[in-house]
This record gives sequence, C-alpha cells and structure tokens, in this order.
Amino acid sequence: MSEGECTSSDTGVSVADVDDIVHGICFKTGPPRTVGVEVEWLLHDPARPHEPLTAERLEETCRALRALPLSSPLTVEPGGQLELSSLPAPALMDCVNAVTADLNLLRTALAPRGLALTGHGTNPWCEPTRLLREPRYDAMETYLDRAGPAGRGMMCASASVQVCLDAGYEEPGPLGHSRRWLLAHFLGPVLVAAFANSPLLAGRLTGWRSTRQSFWAGIEPGRSAAPALDEDPRTAWSRRVLDAPVMCLREESGPWPVPEGLTFRDWAEGAGPRRPTRADLEYHLTTLFPPVRPRGHLELRMIDAQPGEDGWVVPFAVTTALFDDPAAAETAYRTVKSLAERCGDGPAPHNALWETAAREALRDPELHEAAQRVFRAALEALPRIGASERVLRAVGEFTERHVSAGRCPADDLIDSFTVHGKDLPR
Repeated sequence: MSEGECTSSDTGVSVADVDDIVHGICFKTGPPRTVGVEVEWLLHDPARPHEPLTAERLEETCRALRALPLSSPLTVEPGGQLELSSLPAPALMDCVNAVTADLNLLRTALAPRGLALTGHGTNPWCEPTRLLREPRYDAMETYLDRAGPAGRGMMCASASVQVCLDAGYEEPGPLGHSRRWLLAHFLGPVLVAAFANSPLLAGRLTGWRSTRQSFWAGIEPGRSAAPALDEDPRTAWSRRVLDAPVMCLREESGPWPVPEGLTFRDWAEGAGPRRPTRADLEYHLTTLFPPVRPRGHLELRMIDAQPGEDGWVVPFAVTTALFDDPAAAETAYRTVKSLAERCGDGPAPHNALWETAAREALRDPELHEAAQRVFRAALEALPRIGASERVLRAVGEFTERHVSAGRCPADDLIDSFTVHGKDLPR
C-alpha cells in the first residue's frame, strides 16, 4: 500500500493493538544478514544553480527517470530531491554495486537535460521551495510550520545518506538488538560530526557544520526525539508511537485535516472523527523522524549527503562495518558509550552533545578522538566483511583527509565560501 492510500475496509486499532503491531513489525530480530542504504541528492541545473527548478521541469524529468531499469526504487522529495532506496542486500558490496549502477543510469539520463545530482546536506544555493503539491505534503507543511521554519527546510532543502541495518539477534551481545539500538544512538553524534556537510543554506553560512541536523533538532520533540534508552527498545518505541502527535488524517479526496494536540493514543482511545485503522498506524510510523527509526530494521538518519559521485559509500561502509563486524561493534560501543554522558537529560537530537556535533563537528576534542577510534576499527573490519579495494581506498582517504585532521566535509565548503564568496562548489 502506498503512503497516501486509504481503505475503508481496514479495521480499527486499539492501544493494545498498536502495542502488538509495533512490537511485531518494528523490531524483527535475527542474525544480521542484510544491509541497505537510502541516498538522497539535490537535483539542480549546474548552469543556473541559484535558480530553483520549476515544478514542470521536475515532473518532465521524473517521467523520463521512471522509465529507467533501476534496481532501487526512486522517489522524489517535496523540494525536488531525488532518493534511491536500495533493496535489502546480502552484503555490503552487493548494495554498493547495485546503487552505483543505478546512480550511473540516473546521471547519464540527467546530463542531456542539463541537470545534475549534487551531494550537499542542505541546498547551498536556494531557499527551501516546495515543488510537489500533494495532500500529504500540504498537510505536512501546515503541521511543521507550527513549530517554525525548520520543518520546511527539512522537507524542501535537505538531503542525507540513511544507512539501514538489521535489528540484530534477540539474545544479548555485540550483535544483539538491544546493544545495536544503543550503539546507533551513542554513535549518532560521531556520525553527525564526521560527515557534517551542510554549513550553507541559500548562499549564506549558517553557523552550523550540519545545518541539516539543526533542522531535525528544530522540529518539535514529539516527532523528532529518540525514545528513552534506559528500557526495552520495543517498549520505549511503542510508547513513543502512541504519545507522538498525529500529523494528519488521511482522506480519499480533498485536503487532509491537520489536528492540533491529538496523539495517536488519544485517537486509538476514541478521540478524533473516526477510529484509526492499521493503515493509519502504518502511515503514522512514516511521519516520525527520530535519528534512529525502527522499521523492521534500524534506519540511521543522521548523516548528511556527501560530496562526490561516490562520497555516499564512505558513511555506508563505515557504519556497516561498525555494526556487522563483532570486534568493530564492541570497539565502537566502548568508545562512544562514555560520550553519552554529555547528552544530559535531553533525548537525541535535542541535547548538548548532538548540538555540539552539528555545530562544531570534529573540532570538539572528544568527538574527534572518538571518530578516530571508530574509523580505525572500521578500516580494520572492512576487509573482514568483504569490502573492495575501491571502498577501502575511499574510507582510507576520507580518514586521512578529514577524520585524522579533525575536519569534516563542511570545513571544505566553509573554506571555499570564505575564499570565493558566492562561487560555491557545483
């Protein structure tokens, strides 16, 4: 079923049903066997990067792209960003090779149309501009605008690399689902800092190295905050799902209502114009934006889009190695666990450590030290999980150029902006 599809035959769900469904579909445990990646790109005209695409040009382009023999589903974000979502792959290199082939097809098809894919975490040229006019995006914009401009920036001017990993074993241990859940959250600030690549928005330095991450932190916590980490992941996530505000009520025709102050728990207990259905619950799950989202697998959502044609491979490979190699997972967990003490009482990303990661990146000494340790562990682990020489070389070069030097890709953009002013890299 598509995100926007309604069905009147779907039966209503209660709070108890929600708990059972969330427990069953959001944490599917077992041996970590598959990996995936969702790669978002800004789509622009290199000859006129400061001019946003028109909706007509975007639609014409997308019609042509949908005819390509891609192995990964292709979707369009509200601001015209393109996203490839890989199918689950049995190994790192299977996924890398499949997505690389798809990206080659996309770039070949876009070039004659005068368009290109660019890896920036936020649009360095243009203000957030929504190009897609659909009921769900109208409702989302209305809802997010209540908390300020961050939501519109996230919708229309941001791009990321999202790493998807199996939840892990039911049993405890380095590859157990409880440990992997904690590792994803504890490692998150290090990934934000190492791969920060969005210091610019609409031709201006923002004061953040990851402006994209500041967008997520600017969205109200009921939708964007991580659940409590001191209890069972399933229980904590189920509570977050129930207590999160309902973004909108889907309708078969006409605009989608945007309620105020209605949680899914309230809705399931009888508030609202009708009972929620299972399809409503499944849609509600897609409107929650924590840094780690359980969707049967773990979806790590804190990494900015990366520069260069193959830049996305580095965060994907590093993160996969740190989760799926037992020795690297243990090293990473021990390294980042102590960093969690700097979070204080606030949930990610609404706390001091995540803010420092987004603003200062690897200029923070503790984040810099942690990044060096986990990148070393990843480099040692990558051959054990079958990484190619190309991937090893890319990770090694990134480590030397950025991590060892206490820099992130955003620092390169800041240097370029300082020297060239409006002549931003294309």
